[in-house]
Amino acid sequence: MSSGVEAEIVLDMAVVLTLGMNRVLGHGAGIAGRGAEALAALAEGRAEARAAALAEVQTQERALREVVARNARIKALAETRDRLGAEVTLPAELQPDERPADELIEWCAATDQLLDEAERQLSEHLAAEVTAQVFAPPAATLQADTTQQPKPENDKKTDVQQTLARIMARLLPDAPDEERQAVADAAQLLSEIKTTDEHEAEAVLHEVRLRIQDANSRTRQHREDERRRAAERDAAEQAAAERRYVLDSITAAFEDLGYEVQAGFETLTADDGTVTLTKGAWPDHSVRMRVDDAAHVRASMVRERPAESEDDRRLDVEREQEWCEAFEDARTRLEAAGIRSDVSWRLDPGVRELPVSAGSRHTRTRAGQRERSRERPK
Repeated sequence: MSSGVEAEIVLDMAVVLTLGMNRVLGHGAGIAGRGAEALAALAEGRAEARAAALAEVQTQERALREVVARNARIKALAETRDRLGAEVTLPAELQPDERPADELIEWCAATDQLLDEAERQLSEHLAAEVTAQVFAPPAATLQADTTQQPKPENDKKTDVQQTLARIMARLLPDAPDEERQAVADAAQLLSEIKTTDEHEAEAVLHEVRLRIQDANSRTRQHREDERRRAAERDAAEQAAAERRYVLDSITAAFEDLGYEVQAGFETLTADDGTVTLTKGAWPDHSVRMRVDDAAHVRASMVRERPAESEDDRRLDVEREQEWCEAFEDARTRLEAAGIRSDVSWRLDPGVRELPVSAGSRHTRTRAGQRERSRERPK
């Protein structure tokens, strides 16, 4: 072991999946249920039991993500419905809580059918709205004798109207307003021509088809961009949860070993991944530790004041050796919490003179205590 060390960190899959589920369910970061069983089986070397527990955790996590995706689609369709002023029934969002995976998967399958039907109804509502605007009769026509027999040109008009309605129903209901307006503008040209002119009417309908294809393509791209941004937000939240889990686990491990774990002096917070380890019996020494993205840890011992004698330097080596042994003990404890660390670089005790801390122990301790007091539950 060494007084200076760098190590790569790998979180067990049971930890990663459980942290993801806790975020979805709104729980605090921690290991519970089958995730804990998977870790216990790992520690005890029970490969078959671990595989079974981990498979159950993976199934539950996937099911929760599917529910989140359906809830997002329900919300998006509700916004579209309100914008269109349509009377379309949507299923209620599901709060997954601790429901079993098979129940969540069954709800997703049933909800998919309801959402597909709701989207179809919204598209038909939009198509009927645009078609009615295009073929709205003039005021004089409303006073005409409705008992007269339809004329041939009226039959042609009805055919074109039905064709337009069928084409318009292909427009995705959540197309942006500017895309919808571009389609409506093309469809409006039908009101300016004689619908008995089949060639001219077909040319307009063809233009409507092309604009709908373009609108749908851009709408699908918008949907994909939203999914990508949501995935990026989820990944960022997951990374933050993993780093917090690593920091909390490191804090617990070293506090169990008799160390005081304080926030970094510069930031007064551990959110940047920096902590300081001290001991009551160490008036002149401390350890600075930093966790980067829950994937890399760096630690090194520092002095609070310059070494002034050979006795100081001998004491440095003793403290370094003590810290090295504690680090190995902490690694064992962290592994039980699903955090494996592989040392990539080390510096043996006594190889170099310890650097001197830039901050005052007294100031840092008070600051760290204030921060920890704010974080402590009331």
